[in-house]
Amino acid sequence: MRKRRGTEEFSLSFLDVICCGFGAIILLLMITKTVQPQIIEASTVNLQGKVADLQAQVFEIRGETHILNRDLNARQEQLSGFTERIAILQAQLAATRSRHDSIRVSSNTNDIVSEQLALARQSLTEEQQRLQARQQQVKNNYIGGIPVDSEYIIFVIDTSGSMFYYAWERVLRELESVLSIYPEVKGIQVMNDMGDYMFSRYRGQWIPDTPARRSAIIQNLRNWNVFSNSSPVEGITQAIRTFYDGQKRISIYVFGDDFTGGSISQVLSVVDRLNRDRGDQRLIRIHAVGFPVLYSQAPGQQNTVHRFAALMREMTYRNGGTFVGLNDYRP
Repeated sequence: MRKRRGTEEFSLSFLDVICCGFGAIILLLMITKTVQPQIIEASTVNLQGKVADLQAQVFEIRGETHILNRDLNARQEQLSGFTERIAILQAQLAATRSRHDSIRVSSNTNDIVSEQLALARQSLTEEQQRLQARQQQVKNNYIGGIPVDSEYIIFVIDTSGSMFYYAWERVLRELESVLSIYPEVKGIQVMNDMGDYMFSRYRGQWIPDTPARRSAIIQNLRNWNVFSNSSPVEGITQAIRTFYDGQKRISIYVFGDDFTGGSISQVLSVVDRLNRDRGDQRLIRIHAVGFPVLYSQAPGQQNTVHRFAALMREMTYRNGGTFVGLNDYRP
């Protein structure tokens, strides 16, 4: 009976120990399983946050890279433009240097020619220099034998029937020819042989020289048929008395076909007295153009033509001008 009890006590104790051991193991397992999921979950959250940060950084870096690439392309295009501009400027510089070298060579050549010309001029005699100056003056101041050194011009035109109905187209052409040899003057005036002005508002004044004024003179002259006594004396004397000025170079152009006035010598004396400066110098040149209208008439009617030619030839000679007799009154 004692042996049986001993065995039972030993078996119960052993079972108790074994149960306690298993209980401890289970408890440890329970403790371990309770703590481990919390650590893993925290690690997972941290890793996801880092991944999100890294992805954000990647996106940011990609955006910056895109911007940098765009700036780089713009800089490359700008650099290409600068390179092209530099090439153009270099070409222009080369061309400019080439022109400069050519000009310098030309300048040197001109200097040599100028020196040779100066030596040649120095070798001229006084007589040669005097003739050269005289020829140059004649070349500059005369066209077709008519001096054109005046700054102001006055037209005195015979508006009688013989002129208006037979020679008027030729008068227009001759007036245009005279104006053409004076490309620019300071003043113009137009009167008929009676001293009447074409433009009454410019009575006693100079008409400004402009292309429009010249055109207006031609247009008005086409139909300018006012009374005339076929004598240029009144128009000439009126022009001298009104516009005589010691400070101005003036020329009078007389267009006519006959002279029905009185004494030629008396007319010349009057003009000499009006157009004389100190030292017998004439300040106003007087030119004349004769239209042979009446030469187509009977010989008995040609006397006034001869008187006009005699008067104008002597008057132009005394007053530094030229008398031109036309061969035909038709244009």
